[in-house]
Amino acid sequence: MIGYVTLGSNDVPRAGTFYDGVLGELNAKRQIDAEGFIAWSQSAGTPMLSVIKPFDESPARVGNGVMVALTVTTRDEVASVHAKALSLGAADEGAPGLRGESFYGAYFRDLDGNKLVVYTADSFG
Repeated sequence: MIGYVTLGSNDVPRAGTFYDGVLGELNAKRQIDAEGFIAWSQSAGTPMLSVIKPFDESPARVGNGVMVALTVTTRDEVASVHAKALSLGAADEGAPGLRGESFYGAYFRDLDGNKLVVYTADSFG
């Protein structure tokens, strides 16, 4: 259903290094690398996550209530991706753990303040 998600960045090269590390944990690679725009996916034709310098040249700002969800298979992968993000400078928004009865995930904010969650694919039954 989702083709791609784009996050604004005020420093695309720095964001690129951050997401190379975080998304590398998910076996994603850069599919597009252009001036002011980078996009990653696990393979051609799969959903992409991208960072971009805003077209209107205004500073990138975090969207209130906006969050990107990254899915993995195991709880260990949740912990691994979360730890990698924190090691690259992300802010912790919630350590790996169970939320409610079945949702297992961890939350962080990237270097520009965008909020992401990594969660197990079996969280929704």
